[in-house]
Amino acid sequence: MPPDECKGDILLVDDEADIRDVLEISLEDMGYRVTTAENAAEALRRFHDQPPDIVLTDIKMPGMDGIELLRNLKRENPETEVIMITGHGDMDLAVKSLKYKATDFITKPINVEGLEVAIQRARDRLTMRRKLHEYTQHLEQLVKEKTELQDHLSSLGLMIGSISHGIKGLLTGLDGGMYLLDSGLRKENKEQVREGFDIIQMMVDRIRKMVLDILYYAKERELNWERLDALQFAGEVASALAPKIKEQGIRFDTRFSESAGTCEIDPAAVHSALFNLLENALDACLQDAGDKNGHTITFSVDRQDEDIRFSIADNGVGMDADTLGKIFDLFYSSKADKGTGFGLFLCQKIVHDHGGSITVDSAPGKGSVFTVRIPRLCESKGKTGEDGSSETP
Repeated sequence: MPPDECKGDILLVDDEADIRDVLEISLEDMGYRVTTAENAAEALRRFHDQPPDIVLTDIKMPGMDGIELLRNLKRENPETEVIMITGHGDMDLAVKSLKYKATDFITKPINVEGLEVAIQRARDRLTMRRKLHEYTQHLEQLVKEKTELQDHLSSLGLMIGSISHGIKGLLTGLDGGMYLLDSGLRKENKEQVREGFDIIQMMVDRIRKMVLDILYYAKERELNWERLDALQFAGEVASALAPKIKEQGIRFDTRFSESAGTCEIDPAAVHSALFNLLENALDACLQDAGDKNGHTITFSVDRQDEDIRFSIADNGVGMDADTLGKIFDLFYSSKADKGTGFGLFLCQKIVHDHGGSITVDSAPGKGSVFTVRIPRLCESKGKTGEDGSSETP
C-alpha cells in the first residue's frame, strides 16, 4: 500500500494470534497501517514509540485487561480514539468502557462491515476534533488581530492628539521666530535677526526629530546587525552632540573602557537611542536653575559580563518618583511643549529589540543616570562568519 493512500495508523491489541492475523489483514485491506500487540504491556510500549490515530483492543486479556489499557491510553493522550472488542457475555464491561471514554465497541465474532463503520466513526471524531482545533486557532488569531487593531487605533488616536499638540507649539515657535526675523530685517537690527534665526533653527530641529520619531514608531523594521568596535561607535555618538553640549557651557566627559571590545548591534538604531539620552541629559542641565557652568554630562562605555554597558549621567534637574514611573510611557513627556513623548519610549523599544535593558536612577536636584545594557552578540549567537567558522568577538 503506497504511503500516500494510507488512511491512518491503527494499533491492534489481542491475546489471540488468529484474531490478530485476521483483523490485521482486514484493516490493511481497508487502507490502514497496522501495528499489533499481544497484550496491554506491549501495546503501551508500541503506543509510546509511535502513537497511532486509533487503538482497537480486546477487553478480556491476561494481565492488564482492556479497560485498564483504555484508562492508561487516555491518561497518555485523551484524544486517542479507542474501540473495544468484546464477547456477547461481556456487555457490562463494554458499557463500562464507554464510561472511560471509549469511542465504540464491537462484539465477537467480528463483522467486517461493523468494524469498518466503527473505525469510520472514530476517524470522523478525529477529523471533527482537528477541524475544531484549527477553527479555535483561527478564531484566537482573529481575536488577537482585532485586539492589536484596537490597540493600534487607540495609540493612533493618542498619537494624533499628542502630535497635534506638539505641532501647535512648534508652529507658535516658528511664528515667533519669523516675526523676530522679519522685524529685524526691516529695522536692520542684526541682534534681532540672529535671535529670530536661532528660534527658527531650533524649531526646525524639533520638527525634524518629531518626524523621525514618528516614522520610527509607525514602521516595523528588521534590525540591521553589524559587528563594530564599541569604542569607535561610542565616539561617533559622542562627537555628534559634543559641540552642542559645549556650546551651552556644559562640561562633557567621556569614559570609554578598552575592555568594551566589539559588539553586534544595529548601529543606526542604537545611535538614535543613545543620542536621545544625551539630548535629554543636556535638556536636564539646561532646565536646572543652578549655575550652568557647573553642570557635567558623563558618557561611559564598558563591558560587563557578556553585555556592553552604556551610561549617560548628568547633574541636572533630576526627576521625582512619579516622573520616573512614567518616562518610558508612550506620549508621556516631562518637557511640556518641548517634548513629544516619543523619545524614551523609542529608546526602550530599541534596547529591548536588541535583547537588552535600560534603567534610570534619578532624584530631584541630583541629576539622572541612564544605564543601557545590550548583549555583545545578537540573538543569532550560532551564526558563522564568511569563512564558515564560528564567530566569537
